[in-house]
Order: sequence, then C-alpha cells, then structure tokens
Amino acid sequence: MKLEKRQPSGREKDEASIQLLEKLREQLYSSNISTVRQSAFHLSWMQEDGLDILREALLVSTSRRAKSAAAYGLRKMRGRMRKRAEETLVEGTAHQDPATAQISRNALNILKKGKGAAKRPARPRPKGKFEIREVPGRERPRRPHPQQPRPRRPDDQTPTRRR
Repeated sequence: MKLEKRQPSGREKDEASIQLLEKLREQLYSSNISTVRQSAFHLSWMQEDGLDILREALLVSTSRRAKSAAAYGLRKMRGRMRKRAEETLVEGTAHQDPATAQISRNALNILKKGKGAAKRPARPRPKGKFEIREVPGRERPRRPHPQQPRPRRPDDQTPTRRR
C-alpha cells in the first residue's frame, strides 16, 4: 500500500522525531502482524502525534489488520490521551464501514472489562502454622531393607548385581 506523505503537525521537536513517526506509520501498514502491533504500541506512547496516526488508520479505509492494530494502540494509550483515544473508539462504532464499527466495539468491550474486578478472587491465606498431613488411600508398600536380598522370580534372567 502506498502511503501519502503526512503533514507534520508542528509538535515534533526535531527531524529525528519526524522520521520516527514516519517509520512507525509505515510499519503500521506492514504485512507482518507482529510488526503492525508493535508499531501501534509504540505509537500509543507518542501522545498527540501517535493519536493522529492511529486515528487515521482506524477511520480511513485501510486493511483490517491495520484497523485492529490501531484499535489496540488506542486501547494502550495512557495519561491525558486516554480519554481522547476512547472518544475515537466511540466515534469508530458509528462508522459506516462495518469492519471499523465491529473492531471499535470489541476494543471498547475490552477496555470496559479491564476496568472491572479481577477475574477470580484471591484465595484466603491460612493463618498460623501449616500442618503436614498424610494423604489417605495412597499408602505404598515399604521397600525391603537394604541388607535383605530381594526375592527373585523364577523367570527373571537378569544377573544379580553386587554392591
């Protein structure tokens, strides 16, 4: 997919940050899903510029892979961009493209589940000293005493070993 040149927003500090954003944007449209998700995660740390790129990937007609990775990146937004990322996902649910709407709904469901309680409650720890108990029904026969010779079976062909 050929990407159009992105206009710098003016928030970038230097040429290196512009190049990094361009590289991450190109990786967002890669064919390798691992690279795509990694790029979306890195963009989630880029505040406004990362939000702009992820928003573009989610709401513009792109591949489903890029849309789902953009939703992943929007879910991983932290700090002051989190609320704007959630607003973008809500906007995506009303999008005319059914794939975009479905991906946005799933991302919002995951966000809401993460805010809830833990999946299973922690087990209460026992108080006081612990006690070692025997397990019932698991008794094994005792091993013969080392000085006593082991009885041999008549069909046993293995030679006896000396110790």
